[in-house]
Amino acid sequence: MNEQDLKILFDQYFESIKNFIYYKLGDIDAAEDIAQEAYIKFWEAREKVIKDTAKTYLYTIANNLAMNYIKHNKVVLQFEQKQNKKDGETETNPEFKMELNEFQHTLEKTINQIPEKSKEVFLMNRMEGLTYAEISDRLDVSVKAIEKRMSKALSILRNNLKINI
Repeated sequence: MNEQDLKILFDQYFESIKNFIYYKLGDIDAAEDIAQEAYIKFWEAREKVIKDTAKTYLYTIANNLAMNYIKHNKVVLQFEQKQNKKDGETETNPEFKMELNEFQHTLEKTINQIPEKSKEVFLMNRMEGLTYAEISDRLDVSVKAIEKRMSKALSILRNNLKINI
């Protein structure tokens, strides 16, 4: 798979992938971002891709990214609701919104600091709900390797966020 092949795939499927994601999310900006990210991930894995399955692979990546986006927003919503109940504050409290935005920014920044292999395991476990055995099968590595990667990811999150995970 070369750059010309990617350009052809982009021209041919970008709009339909973006629309596919938009129907799932109802957010055109997020759909466009996720569609672009799908192509980036596709490019990163280009050496593994068989030309005949490229379209399917692109849609699979896009679908997984959309599901991760939905799960992330669900976690954020649950956190907001939990905080509102705990603090007795409403969503309109500007201080709460500011603190939440700061936390989200710090969380995203911290997740991006996790080494790629550990981040992949963390997201597959926490966002997709896969077990260590399922992740092990998908990545074709031992369960022990998955445990080690997850431990590293959680350690980074604990240290940077100062929370119990």
